[in-house]
Amino acid sequence: MTASAPASAPAAGRSLPRVVAASLIGTTIEWYDYFLYGTAAALVFNKLFFPTSDPLTGTLLSFLTYAIGFAARPLGALVFGHFGDRIGRKKLLVVSLLLMGGSTTLIGCLPTYDSIGAAAPVLLTALRLVQGFALGGEWGGAVLLVSEHGDQRRRGFWASWPQGGAPAGNLLAAGVLSLLTTVQSDATFLAWGWRVPFLLSAVLVGVGMWIRLAVDESPLFKEALARAEARKGAQAEAEQPPLVAVLRHHWREVLVAMGARMAENISYYVMTTFVLAYAVTHVHLPKQTALNAVLIASAVQFALIPVFGALSDRVGRKPVYLVGAVGVGIWAFVFFGLVDTKSFGGLVLAVTIGLVFHSAMYAPQAAFFSELFATRMRYSGASMGAQFASVAAGAPAPLIATALLKDYGSSTPIAVYVAIAALVTVGAVLCARETRGRDLADVGTGPEPTEQAAAVAKPATA
Repeated sequence: MTASAPASAPAAGRSLPRVVAASLIGTTIEWYDYFLYGTAAALVFNKLFFPTSDPLTGTLLSFLTYAIGFAARPLGALVFGHFGDRIGRKKLLVVSLLLMGGSTTLIGCLPTYDSIGAAAPVLLTALRLVQGFALGGEWGGAVLLVSEHGDQRRRGFWASWPQGGAPAGNLLAAGVLSLLTTVQSDATFLAWGWRVPFLLSAVLVGVGMWIRLAVDESPLFKEALARAEARKGAQAEAEQPPLVAVLRHHWREVLVAMGARMAENISYYVMTTFVLAYAVTHVHLPKQTALNAVLIASAVQFALIPVFGALSDRVGRKPVYLVGAVGVGIWAFVFFGLVDTKSFGGLVLAVTIGLVFHSAMYAPQAAFFSELFATRMRYSGASMGAQFASVAAGAPAPLIATALLKDYGSSTPIAVYVAIAALVTVGAVLCARETRGRDLADVGTGPEPTEQAAAVAKPATA
């Protein structure tokens, strides 16, 4: 390992900006597709696919189909993680992009409830499941490709760039919908205008594929694969499947990652997706006003993510993450009060500050989760921790928030919900070891992967 490191380091350094660009553009397209559905679910799907319900119930049903997509994300994490740890990160990222883009484009072609009745929401739900499956495999591969190309000194900064795909995708989705609602009447937008952003995905996927196919496979993965093949030939024994290895050696790290995701995931979907429905149906603000607020806040978040990623390289992953978790738990109580002022400035401030605290969690997350797992099970471990949490966190967040609003007629229970999630995340992060500066090649597979002594005493099986 030590003999090959100097040779591979310059090559990795030269290719790192290209890898970062490919991961960022790919994740932006994937999140654009995913958030486009969420934005449309908040604004139009209740009328197009659930028109027989009252407005709030229609929104609830619309968010239910939105949440179903999260159910497929753990399956995507398991399938893509398994093959990503067996055959490489790059190949699986190409597959995820094709699946996401294809399903999103097909949503743009769907007939509505008025045309085919109950079959319309059924088809919509099926395509949402494909979106969730694809996204479940995308995140882990994108952040690992960058983390395993870069050096440990600035890993937080470089690995945070694929995280920027979330606000960039949200910015793009909200921007396209905002433009269409500006230039079209409500009737025209409901008739066919809503389809345009979904059909645009086909063009974006073509661009993403062209860029993603040009990058190299992770050098750490190639070295780990070569060592695994050499061990298999010498010992004549089969290597454990990645899922089995993760559950055997890294189950604590999976639980830490799941807990760390709770506040990050719940707060994001409450403050960017549910807020659209809340502002339009409860506060009675125009759709354009709500979309513009999310646009501005997403732009600020995109700029802040690499800043927080770099900060985690200086002070550690845990301190930055904890600031975000505590901040979002407190801000939730201020958030809805600002939205209730019915002013554009209050809405922008509410969403922007909320996403500032979210960025403090989301930016170091890529490096943090990558540093928890050994190379030959890293795709599986990081994806499982991230995506299994999304079923309990992001999936029901808009649904729970809508139900709480319907039952209590107040935003206070929603703020309490976000604050409880923040407490869970604080506890999980406090239970984790600091990972800043860890050499990814030296993360072991034993019960104490953070101890260098364990790696010396026992042959590495990364």
